Amino acid sequence: MIDTNEIFNAIGEAESAVKMRKNAATYRCSRRRRQEVRKYMKLGYKTWAKDTAYGLRWAIEGIFSVKGKFGEDLRARSPIGLIAEAMQKMWIYDEMVSYGRNSMLSTI
Repeated sequence: MIDTNEIFNAIGEAESAVKMRKNAATYRCSRRRRQEVRKYMKLGYKTWAKDTAYGLRWAIEGIFSVKGKFGEDLRARSPIGLIAEAMQKMWIYDEMVSYGRNSMLSTI
């Protein structure tokens, strides 16, 4: 779990979406963590998750996974062919991300 005092102290006053433990205590912890725990307990998981956009981490991490989608090899042999193939992969990937982002935003 990452809901530690050190994490909340590092976050400062920035908006956070750190999931709390079910038995998170509000005593003997930093002021910032205490506020977040009380907010989480007051709203309940589902409302808190919607308010903080918790669960959208997959969308952000997916943006950085071009290698995972297409592999790290190119099949072309000429320099112009390599550039063209890489540009095509990036164009396709950009289309996929745009489609995913638009469908994700329509559910919020």
